[in-house]
Amino acid sequence: MIGLSLAVKLASAGIEVVVLEQAARAGTGISARNSGVIHAGIYYPEGSLKSRLCAKGNALLYAFCREYAVPFRRIGKWVVATRSEETPALRAIEAHAKKAGVTSLSFHDGAAVRAAEPAVQAVAGLWSPTTGILDVAAYISALEARFSDLGGVLVSHTAVTAVGQAGAGDLWVEAGGMRLGATIVVNAAGLGAQAVARATEGLASRFIPELHLSKGSYFSYRGRSPFRHLIYPVPEPGGLGVHATIDLAGDLRFGPDVEAVSEPDYRVDQSKSEIFAEQILRYYPGLDRQRLSPDFAGVRPRLAPSNDLSDFAVSGPTAHGVDGLYNLFGCDSPGLTSSLALAEWLASAMILPK
Repeated sequence: MIGLSLAVKLASAGIEVVVLEQAARAGTGISARNSGVIHAGIYYPEGSLKSRLCAKGNALLYAFCREYAVPFRRIGKWVVATRSEETPALRAIEAHAKKAGVTSLSFHDGAAVRAAEPAVQAVAGLWSPTTGILDVAAYISALEARFSDLGGVLVSHTAVTAVGQAGAGDLWVEAGGMRLGATIVVNAAGLGAQAVARATEGLASRFIPELHLSKGSYFSYRGRSPFRHLIYPVPEPGGLGVHATIDLAGDLRFGPDVEAVSEPDYRVDQSKSEIFAEQILRYYPGLDRQRLSPDFAGVRPRLAPSNDLSDFAVSGPTAHGVDGLYNLFGCDSPGLTSSLALAEWLASAMILPK
């Protein structure tokens, strides 16, 4: 959806844009396999693109949802400490978020958390009122409709197989048996971004970061949700912990975990339910293990091993020397929340000034 967001931004500036989509429709890869959460931007390293763009993207995404009738709920999130030893980590998250410009967080004791969420076991919690959920499929459809209204063309079932330089600053792209000319090429291929980059003539390999695939599985929870808000534990290395999310239909799921894989694999291993249960029980002691069922899995394109939270990586001509070429690598979470802000920043700071 980052590529589609950027396509909308460029088309709105009067640029003729063609989106080449490998799948049957846009947004069926990474974009379709996440928790559908609108993040507030409280965790990411200070000064990183993720920190800057998630906080801004939060506001832009809510505004887009309102303008284009994309279903959403500003449901709020609790980040909870289940042991007193975790309380300093909550305070550190609060301080970090405020330095990043997220001032809406508030710290509460365990009694306040239980008053809001009686089923949650916590000694303290951070309340994030700007965290929300949205209908991801509806968001992608709205972007597609906006792109079409602006005169953009989306060609599905068309995988890019090569990119090259045509001279005088122009480029060519081979896809679906065609060779297309272009003055700007944006590689926002998600899990396939490194493969497209490697197939690009004149792009040195040192400008293509190594891809680390990180799989995250989710389990659904049958029956009525015991929570009114999203519930997150104190973050763990490489992720935000197995947390509880609610979709717009009110259905509850837990996840994701973090698992390094060598190839995309979207199967959910039933045997993981016990590991999930152990983590969930820390903040939800009333868990009924029998109500857990494998739901879905997503695979993230990380730029570092799974135990490290790597940043988005955006590489343009001033870095790699190929005129008109922009590569987007490692656009995992919070890519959904950041999508409009990333498109706005990339267009205004790098592409349009050219």
